[in-house]
Amino acid sequence: MAKPVLYGADYSVYVRIARMALEEKGVDYELVPVDVFAAEGIPGWYFEHHPFGRIPAFEHDGFRLFEASAIARYIDEAFDGPPLQPKDPRGRARMNQIIGMLDAYGYRAMVWDVAVERLEKTEPDERLIADGLSQAETILRVLTSLKVPGPWLLGDRVTLADLHAAPIIAYFVKVSEGRDLLARFADIRDWHARVVERPSFARTEKLG
Repeated sequence: MAKPVLYGADYSVYVRIARMALEEKGVDYELVPVDVFAAEGIPGWYFEHHPFGRIPAFEHDGFRLFEASAIARYIDEAFDGPPLQPKDPRGRARMNQIIGMLDAYGYRAMVWDVAVERLEKTEPDERLIADGLSQAETILRVLTSLKVPGPWLLGDRVTLADLHAAPIIAYFVKVSEGRDLLARFADIRDWHARVVERPSFARTEKLG
């Protein structure tokens, strides 16, 4: 079978989620660069892969997907390698709950409202950052309550929940406010220290 193709940019949190899943499964893949923020706009051909022009998109032997969580689940189920989803229904439900929470409440607040606003704006909106930090505090508090004993969010094995959370929190802690807030939640702080040591995290680090 042809190796899978992932479309997107190496700076993207959601592209990194899919890349980490591929790395954890030991899958050889091709990353086709798509910069949705390019001055010339999104390439016209890309809308055949993602009708909404977002990243990532994915293709494997003619089968196309978009949305990172769907891509990550497909990667886990279609390829050999260590399983990335719990076997029991409650474990899978908890995994999906964490992923859904991060998508709905965490990503915008932690990445855009805090990190991007602080790093990339000449005159950051301090009120937006403060609101983002308040939401991030709730996310970290809930993650702490949902984390089960063990090194990873759901216990002794890395799951898609870890791979979803890692790039979002990694972006959040690019700024001092993010690092300071994470330090207040020891369980998630220690989890983060472990996850950044994984080869899948290192191999998907944006260079330059």
